[in-house]
Amino acid sequence: MFIFGSAAFLLFIIFFITRTFVVVPNQAAYIKERLGKFNGILEAGFHFLIPFIDRVAYRTWLKEEVIDVPPQGCITKDNVQVEVDGILYLRVLDPKLASYGIDDYHFASIQLAQTSMRSQIGKLDLDMTFKEREKINDAVVSNVDQASDPWGIKVLRYEIKNILPPNSVLDAMEQQMKAERTKRAEILHSEGERASVINRSEGEKREAINVSEGEKMKRINEAEGNAKQIELIADATAEALKVVADAVNSDGGRDAVQLRIAQQYIKQFGDVVSKSQTQVVPLSLANIKGVFEGVAKVTDTMGGGGSSAS
Repeated sequence: MFIFGSAAFLLFIIFFITRTFVVVPNQAAYIKERLGKFNGILEAGFHFLIPFIDRVAYRTWLKEEVIDVPPQGCITKDNVQVEVDGILYLRVLDPKLASYGIDDYHFASIQLAQTSMRSQIGKLDLDMTFKEREKINDAVVSNVDQASDPWGIKVLRYEIKNILPPNSVLDAMEQQMKAERTKRAEILHSEGERASVINRSEGEKREAINVSEGEKMKRINEAEGNAKQIELIADATAEALKVVADAVNSDGGRDAVQLRIAQQYIKQFGDVVSKSQTQVVPLSLANIKGVFEGVAKVTDTMGGGGSSAS
């Protein structure tokens, strides 16, 4: 009997201590009620309560909380049903309002996020839901934060995790993506072919221009060379004719010319006779005789002129 009484007394002491002394951890706030009425907020640290009069009614964390928003079905503007889920980030700013303003602010915030998400998805086509994620997130944060202001919480941000269309829509999107990729590949290939043709034509054009320029310069150079050659030949011929004329007009010049002609005549006649199978003989041997007589006469004249000169 004594042991039973000691145990009961020990339990009473433990109960008394737990109801009297309270230690609040950091980043937490406890709501104290006295005789069932709000009496204050217990912040981090050690606190003393009046047994059987004071009690801790609510325990609230002041840290940023992460709430998983379950997937939900939403219908887009173009009547496509998609499944959307997300993550909600919030923080308690007023523990009293969070405790007495609503029964469960976690559940209420999730419901607000889902209804806001359905509303925003319904304003957009399916393709735009993937492009406008940032705007959707901002709209959900604004709506939930405004509605939860009387609860003493602050919604910091909302992030969409997944947007999952039906399998039929996914198949259609995949085919569309393949068609777009094929289209882009064909466009790039045609652009490359066009650039290649243009480059080849430009190269051929420049090559033709270079060839024509080279041919032009070649012909100009050849013409200039021929003109120079003709000029030099003409000058040399004129000089030679001048020398010949001077020599003919000099003493014995005419006889020298006749001698030279006779020599050429004899030489050409000898070549014809030696090379031709048919022997060609002048019609009148007097012609040859006259040639030799002329040559002898020129020789005698030159000899006489030479003697007189000496």
